[in-house]
Amino acid sequence: PAADVKVEVLHKPFLCHRRTKWGDMMLVHYEGYLERDGSMFHSTHKHNNGQPMWFTLGIREALKGWDRGLKDMCVGEKRKLTIPPALAYGKEGKGKIPPESTLIFNIDLLEIRNGPRSHESFQEMDLNDDWKLSKQEVKIYLKKEFEKHGAVVNDTQHDALVEDIFDKEDEDSDGFISAREFTYKHDEL
Repeated sequence: PAADVKVEVLHKPFLCHRRTKWGDMMLVHYEGYLERDGSMFHSTHKHNNGQPMWFTLGIREALKGWDRGLKDMCVGEKRKLTIPPALAYGKEGKGKIPPESTLIFNIDLLEIRNGPRSHESFQEMDLNDDWKLSKQEVKIYLKKEFEKHGAVVNDTQHDALVEDIFDKEDEDSDGFISAREFTYKHDEL
């Protein structure tokens, strides 16, 4: 059988009010290393203006290895994931990552939010009931969500988040996220 993700818990908080599940949005700091020589290829502390990164668990937004290795995680928990090539960038590699590379990530979970992946969320976001989401609809929804949680987010951050969502979700690049593109692809998990 193909190798799976090796998960090591480096730190677990004393109290855990909630664990991550499919569809949750996770705010993480991480460092990524190549197993073969230990060289770092990315760090949210050093790159990304030192900002942590949001991603949604279980929808292949990040690596398949992340989806497998970051379930049931608590805020404040730190994990080390060793991800085989088949669950990372495989035969192709990507950027600084050579083909067939085993990757090591140290991941620190800072925050968990309910993810916008459910059918109900889609209907709530689809303001004109045309069964597709425009960038404006997604932006309005995100703004409401952030305000609900008391987070202050400026327009530049919102625009960047919306662009990022569309880069990943708008598979046919028509400028809209359809209901099919939006909801989970359970068979891939």
